Amino acid sequence: MGISSPPKLSADIAKGEFKGLYYFFGSEDYRISEAAKYVAHQFLPGKQVTTNFRRLDGRKTKCADLVAELSVFPMLGERQVFAVSDFQSYKPTEHERVLKLLVPPDPNRIVVLTSPAVRMPKKNSAFFKRVSAVAETIEFKKLDPAQAAPQLVRELAKGGLTITPAALSMLVELLAGNRGALSTEAAKLIEYKAQGETVTEDDVRAVAGGYEVYEIFQMADEVLSGDRVRALRMIKRLLIEGSTPTGVLFFLGRHFVSLYLVKGGKSPDQPWLVQKYRSQAARFSLSQLEQAILLIAQTDANLRRRKSHPELELDQLILQLMAS
Repeated sequence: MGISSPPKLSADIAKGEFKGLYYFFGSEDYRISEAAKYVAHQFLPGKQVTTNFRRLDGRKTKCADLVAELSVFPMLGERQVFAVSDFQSYKPTEHERVLKLLVPPDPNRIVVLTSPAVRMPKKNSAFFKRVSAVAETIEFKKLDPAQAAPQLVRELAKGGLTITPAALSMLVELLAGNRGALSTEAAKLIEYKAQGETVTEDDVRAVAGGYEVYEIFQMADEVLSGDRVRALRMIKRLLIEGSTPTGVLFFLGRHFVSLYLVKGGKSPDQPWLVQKYRSQAARFSLSQLEQAILLIAQTDANLRRRKSHPELELDQLILQLMAS
């Protein structure tokens, strides 16, 4: 059937066109979950969504129990929606058994099969080919900056807020395309600011989760420049502001892995930041980046074994990175 998109799904539903069987997958779990709820609310009349919308966890529901649930057809013209998460966790023979039961589809029932981002199947896998052959298959990707920025502006406008271009750019980078985080951070800013005010970079620093991501770019610059005092101050500020030592290491490690990927001609997990990564990566050699990743991993292991004081471990790491 090919792979469709969320806008196509919305357009079809707006016209009252539903498929009996959907398969949702992709890198954005929040959008997958929200899409399943959206389908249910649009297909089920009135308050039936509270009684006729069933969620089933494929990792906890035996195939026999799933088949038993799906074998009960709607009575008296009522409609049903089933959302089955982690469908890929079943065995191939069980996939066949369930899919045969759902084809041809019942016009009064919709079944949404999903896979989480961490277990997203390859598009050339037997499982993916089997499911996409009979289900309307829709991929939910992370938002790119061109999609995230206007959505953020709209979300903040609902709370009577505007945002400066610099703050918007910073927040888009922090969100890394996560639609769920977008709603969460917008709600936090609406709660933090008064109606009619403008969100600034300082507000983003004060409120946004994951501000470490933004700080890590600057810290890498300080490591490159050899400014030990500024780098250590940044570590201390992150800890004072509530970041955990292992959290700082996570973002620092991810940053240097991204630099390594870009240096090797590959795409990082945040492709819209590739130009920033490239400018930093140009100042490292591949061997330096490999060494940095090993040092960060070793520091993380030391912290988890509680070998020494966390702040001291981070300070020593910064000095080692500057010397490498």
